[in-house]
Amino acid sequence: MRTEFPGGVWPTMITPFTADNRIDFTALQPMADWYLRNGVSGLFAVCQSSAMFEMTLQERVELARASLRAVSGKVPVIASGHIADSLRDQVEESGRIIETGVDAFVFVTNRFARRDESDEVWFDNLQRVIGDLPSDVPFGLYECPYPYKRLLSPALIKKVASTGRFCFLKDTCSRVDQITAKLDAVRDTTLQFFNANAATLLTSLQLGAAGYSGVMANFQPDLYSWLCRHWRQQPELAEQLQSFLGTASVFEYQLYPVNAKYYQQLEGLPIELYCRRADQGLFTESQRLEIQQMRAVSAEYRSRIQAAAGHSG
Repeated sequence: MRTEFPGGVWPTMITPFTADNRIDFTALQPMADWYLRNGVSGLFAVCQSSAMFEMTLQERVELARASLRAVSGKVPVIASGHIADSLRDQVEESGRIIETGVDAFVFVTNRFARRDESDEVWFDNLQRVIGDLPSDVPFGLYECPYPYKRLLSPALIKKVASTGRFCFLKDTCSRVDQITAKLDAVRDTTLQFFNANAATLLTSLQLGAAGYSGVMANFQPDLYSWLCRHWRQQPELAEQLQSFLGTASVFEYQLYPVNAKYYQQLEGLPIELYCRRADQGLFTESQRLEIQQMRAVSAEYRSRIQAAAGHSG
């Protein structure tokens, strides 16, 4: 069983769709190539950004399989995809995704207990599910905000890490005190901490986080990759870049993932704006201009990074 994944950037992949609401598998390959060119360390497929809650199980399976084919082993691919309420159905969903050969299966934390149920119920249900899945498959955890956000306490994370089955945590708490406590909880375990929040990213890296796994890697994966890899060597530029990335991350609340697809169009990808999670018809001219302007500032930071690299060379 794989016990460690490379640190760095793991985009929560968006899914291209056609005008007749089918997954556009033709566009998936150039999208994967774009992620790879921009230095990502792995891909998180079949997640909320992918519209997994709006997909059939067969579509989720096909998307996981296609994502693996698209990267051809160049980087690992992890996937979620269990969206059912019953544990028995979740085992079936998880098993089908695992059969595609993904490098790890990622559990959504709100699937193992209702909002009002205890951590003990949650952990018991987690153990029931993983007990019915192959013993050689590594797992991850994803504090998904839909249908409700279930943040895991540091104590519960430590308990999960002690099983030795978990390698990936996509954390969405967005609080430095909780990030610090969670990092302490996973220290010296196989469970790696990936921050989904852009505003706290640099601080979390300084505290020991493995990297970034969030929606803004669908816009600026190269800038996030640079920050994760070079913040120690270029601390002043890292602070400046962090200020920009934290500010730019408010675009997550604009009309995501329509705006991410538009950004990728500007990057030259053959992707349409069609979505299942949002109405592309609501994407205004002003919002398009805002994305264009954000992309222009991103290019300025790329120039700064290149200049710094040339100076140090």
